Amino acid sequence: MAEANKKAVFVINDFCEIELYLSIIKSNFLLMNTIPWGSIRSFLSEKCNFSQIKQIIGYAGIDMSKLAHLEQSSSSGVSKSQLLSAIDSQIGSMGVDKSKAIVIICCEEILRRNPSLIDELAQILSRVGWFFDGSNLFPIEILDLSELTDIPDSAHKDIGKAAIRLRDGDLTGSLSSACGALDSVTKAIYQEFNLGNPDNDCFQKRITQSITNIGTMANLEKELQLVGWSLSDIKMFIDNFRGSLNQAAFVMQKLRSDMGDVHGSQPVVSALVYDSLKWSLLLLRVLKVRQD
Repeated sequence: MAEANKKAVFVINDFCEIELYLSIIKSNFLLMNTIPWGSIRSFLSEKCNFSQIKQIIGYAGIDMSKLAHLEQSSSSGVSKSQLLSAIDSQIGSMGVDKSKAIVIICCEEILRRNPSLIDELAQILSRVGWFFDGSNLFPIEILDLSELTDIPDSAHKDIGKAAIRLRDGDLTGSLSSACGALDSVTKAIYQEFNLGNPDNDCFQKRITQSITNIGTMANLEKELQLVGWSLSDIKMFIDNFRGSLNQAAFVMQKLRSDMGDVHGSQPVVSALVYDSLKWSLLLLRVLKVRQD
């Protein structure tokens, strides 16, 4: 399976390999709808002793009366595995909201006891499609496969790599791949419109130059006229839309060049990396448009 993943990510040369590649991404993203108790359970087992697990779970609102018979001593023979299995049976009978609340409190209590574990915790959660910001747990809705039909074909490989790296907690690698997808598309546009060597322009300028030359804004202006917008409203809208794209490109450029390795201990910057993947998809959709 590891070899299949590697092949699907890095060697996408024909239709069959693309199908394999997308099916792997899809199977990984199906995990997003599952509350990540399994990952937290394993983390508790590895990082906490029997007594600590009981304390953490007590704060989370588990019915402790159902665990009262599980006490660890030299004569009892009760193990952490037995304790966690008893907790499993309770969580398995709960609704999504209740089990999510328990997982959040467990994360909080783990970090309250040992803040240095935040990077490890962030990584195990991201691998199963979740992000913990210190107070809440969010599904990482990394990539809707239907979005791939709306972006240039040449960007599919790098966007897929960005999504997989983000899932695995490699935020720097994810951002690099998202920017790489835009690099490949803007390079092709520079060649098509004889705009010179794209390597001579910064990332932000390559995007703005590409958008200008393919006629995206001119096409948008025509469409807005057809639906009855006034010229003044069209101008204001396009100016702001162009500015927002330019700003998104700048943020990605700055993060790419100066961010270095980003871990869970920088939640605001980490969130920007998640957002950057979405921005890259927006920019790629815009760069697919051609003037009529």
